[in-house]
Order: sequence, then C-alpha cells, then structure tokens
Amino acid sequence: METELLNHIPKLKNKRVLVLGDVMLDRFIYGAVDRISPEAPIPVFKIQREQMVLGGAGNVVRNICALGGQADLIGVLGQDQAGYDCSKLLSDVPDAVSLMLTLPERPTTRKTRYISSGQQMLRTDQETTEALTRDDEEQILSRAATALNDVDVVIVSDYAKGVCSPRIVAETIRMAREKNKPVLVDPKGRDYTRYRGATMLTPNRKELQEATHADAIKTVIDAEMAARVLLTAYNIDYVLAKMGGDGICLVPRDGKATHVRASTREVFDVTGAGDTVVATMALAMAAKLSLHDATALANTAGSLVVGKLGTATITLDEMANAIQKDAAIRTNTKLMDKNEAQQQCERWRKQGMKIGLTNGCFDILHAGHIASLRQARAACDKLVLALNSDLSIKRLKGPERPVQSEDVRAEVLGALSLVDLIVIFDDDTPLELIKTLRPQVLIKGADYTPEQVVGWPDVKSWGGELVLVPLVQGQSTTRTVEKLRNKGSATG
Repeated sequence: METELLNHIPKLKNKRVLVLGDVMLDRFIYGAVDRISPEAPIPVFKIQREQMVLGGAGNVVRNICALGGQADLIGVLGQDQAGYDCSKLLSDVPDAVSLMLTLPERPTTRKTRYISSGQQMLRTDQETTEALTRDDEEQILSRAATALNDVDVVIVSDYAKGVCSPRIVAETIRMAREKNKPVLVDPKGRDYTRYRGATMLTPNRKELQEATHADAIKTVIDAEMAARVLLTAYNIDYVLAKMGGDGICLVPRDGKATHVRASTREVFDVTGAGDTVVATMALAMAAKLSLHDATALANTAGSLVVGKLGTATITLDEMANAIQKDAAIRTNTKLMDKNEAQQQCERWRKQGMKIGLTNGCFDILHAGHIASLRQARAACDKLVLALNSDLSIKRLKGPERPVQSEDVRAEVLGALSLVDLIVIFDDDTPLELIKTLRPQVLIKGADYTPEQVVGWPDVKSWGGELVLVPLVQGQSTTRTVEKLRNKGSATG
C-alpha cells in the first residue's frame, strides 16, 4: 500500500482548486510568562515575537500550494491593515491567484493567539458575521462562475463569517455540478441545508455531532451512523469525518465506510489541521485517485501537520518521508494490505509451499490463541492471519471493543514465529480476502461445523482442505474483559 501511495504523491502537482470561503488573518504572538501581575491574579505575558499567516480559506490555499497544487481564492477582505496584510501574504504564496472582493465597510476577520512555552494562553477575535449584500453576492458568484472553467475541483471553506451564505453556497454547488467538478465543503453550524447536493462534506467530530443532534460521537461507529444521516438528508455523495486522534472515516452514500487510523505522532497544535486534510483530499480527487488512497493521503497529511506549531502546512517530501517511515514500521510486523498479501501468496505457491489461513479478532492474546495458532501453523507451510479491523470488531462485538487497536494487535501477533503474514480486513467476514488469497488450507476452531465456516465452499472448490482445531477450555477474550471490568468495579 505504501508503495502505491508514494507513486501517487507526484500526481497532486499542478492540480487546480477553486477555494471559496471565509479568509482571515491569523496572528501568533509568542512570549514568556514568568510572573503574576501585582494588579490582578493574572499572568504577565512578555511579548518576544509575532507571526502572521493566512487563516481560514486562506490556509486551505496555503496547503494546496505547499503540496504542489494551484489555487484560486474567492472571499472578502476589508480596507484595513489586516486586509492589507492578507493581500500581501497571499501574493507571497506561489501558484495562488487572488479573486478577493474588497469591501470598505467590512472589517477583515482577525484571530490573535498568545503562546507561551508551546501552549496557547489566550485567543482574541475581531470579526463580523453579518450577511453580504445582494450585490456583493453577485460579484462573488460571477467570479466563481469564471474560475470554474479552469479548475479541477472546488472547496467551500465555511467558517461562518458571512461569505458562505445559503445563496452563494447553493449556487456554487449547482454551477460546479453542471460542469462535473467535485465540490468539497468544510461545514459549519447546525443547518446543512445550504450544502445540499455537494460531493463531500468534511465535518470534524463536534460539527458532525451538532449537525445530526447526536448525543455523542465517541467511536468510529458513532461517526459512521451520524454521517449516513447527513448523506440521506442532504443528498451528499460522501462524508469525510475528521476524528482527531482516531484518524478519519470516509462514509459513502452506497457502500462500506473506510476508516484510516491516525499515525502515532506527537501533537503540538491542531490549529488548521482540518484545512490540511481538506486540501489534500481535494488534490487527490482532482488527480483521480481512488477514494481509499485519497483518504490515506489526507490522513497522513493531517497526522503530520498537528506536529507543527501554529497554522502550518506540509510538503510533498514530508508526506513521502512519513509514508516511508510508516512502511518501515509495518515491515517489522509482517503486516500487508490485500494486494501485497496476494503477491506474497503467489510467490509462496510458486515455491511449492502450502498456504493456510485463519482469522479472528485476537483482541487480548491468551493461551487459547497460542494453542490454536500452533495447530494452525502445523497444518501448513505459511500461515496467513486475517485480522478483524477495529471497525469490524465494533460492528460484531459492540462499541466498547476492541480493547486493543488493530495496529497494536497486529504488532503483537507479528512478533510470533507461528504467524507469517497478517492482513487486516474491514468486512464482517474474511470471505473476500479468502477468495483473493486462495489458501490451500482453511483453519477454524472446532466450535464451528464445516457448514458454518465462511469461505469453506470456495476453498473446497479449488481443492483445498478444512482443519478444525480444538479449543482450550476456559480461555476467552470476552471472559477476560468481563473479569477485568468486574475487578475494576469491585476496587472502585
């Protein structure tokens, strides 16, 4: 998978994106706090340096261009110092074209963050959220109509500052769809009616919860359920749920959700991380990548940018280095995707080796697992372990499972000499994986009958065999989890 992603990265270059939305000036004031004011019980902030960058829709443009893309930006600035600063910053972004509308009576949105020792201490906002006039809307739509002729994809970056009015958003979506240009919307607020008919919505966890009036969105399953509400209610093709530390989840109107876990990296600042994800996703869609690969690249980009302080961007080289690093980590755990596993199985078959396959969750590894794997390995030359993903386990066993993430489970299992290859699957059963890998031996626990074993008719059809291994009595992950919970309740 990593090799394919690396090959896709250069395809993001020179794709053109129209970004329409709320542009703002992000100011970062860095300083030190080493005493309390004698006037009141508040810290004294000693300013050391300042930095200004484009924020909001402007940050989306910065990210697009940092990744080798091109961008046209439509929004509103005031005739004030902040507006001048934004214009200057935009002129310094390579491959960015300003189609901004300047309004003398409207102040430019400014967000000022005070940071000490890497932590935000205070944020001040100067802004207006008043609606634009009808004439102002006409000017923005006219510029959008012209820009649509030359772009590959459209991003609506709504920060609820007044530019993304219902009329502007709805008309932009209509014009773009008429020209077969995908529209990604980074939404805001509770009413998504204005986004009806967009190609993709990209809400974060909080926005998804508010828009669907959900009690809470704690798990990926919760996010998928909420996303499907939006897909149906507003005629959306896809929802890309940004789940922070849980990665991102792409939910199509028809078909299964794709969950990509966040890479394990230190988080310094989440400011603007959503802009990075949306920008990467748009470029990947413009490059005609599969949505699975586009989601993986967007997840990598988001995982990288939170490791930087402030409203930051990443480059194609940084993305490539991160993917290569993740590949090196995966190599140590014998973990492969379906395509890589298929190729490896073919190599083993040509060497005359008998390939066996068993599957399971392996949430908390216990003696029963080891005994079963030992017997499974004895029945073949190479043992493939089909491992249920976190998403499939939640569907099968409930929202509180798994106890251990798929990455951790794969790493632990990969350390066993009994296992030769691991493939994580998202489906409820490993049937499609079995058909792809075509093992000669299918191994399952003796608590199943041959008629109950998924994939056995297929394996039998190509001359394979079924091995049912006896279970170790008293060994169960579910029982172990219950014991731990009961013990926790007793001591609590």
